[in-house]
Amino acid sequence: MANVQQLSQSAFDRLKAEHDDLTTRGRIELSQKIEAARALGDLSENGDYHAAKEEKGKMEGRIMHLAHVIENAVIVETSSNGNSVSTGSIVSIVFDGDSVVEKYLVGSIEEKPEDLLVVSPASPMGAALLGATVGEVIEYEAPTGMALKVSVVGIE
Repeated sequence: MANVQQLSQSAFDRLKAEHDDLTTRGRIELSQKIEAARALGDLSENGDYHAAKEEKGKMEGRIMHLAHVIENAVIVETSSNGNSVSTGSIVSIVFDGDSVVEKYLVGSIEEKPEDLLVVSPASPMGAALLGATVGEVIEYEAPTGMALKVSVVGIE
């Protein structure tokens, strides 16, 4: 499957609901905006009309993106037991003896909490962390080619 998107069930449901909303309510509201702007007269100098058309283009792009993600989604189970790192885990790690950093390990498009950093399970670090347990030292190669080590100090 090309462009597989790993998502938790909650992320899939959220994206599906957004897609459904945009393809119904969103399209209706924008059609109404465009019609109201058309009624104002000359379209060549009608800022409201051009803004509504631009908004429609952006919304249609988002709809296409969501449809692609939903079509290629693979639902992954999130682990709430905290025994090993899985998609959806909040992982506390230490980089080569530095300070503790939290990473929220998710699929590539899930919402991220504002107070956490995100690492994709498809990234080198994310792939290396999957399945790791507390106390384990993980080695992986960064995209630059540098070998890195992180210690897993906590999993939520």
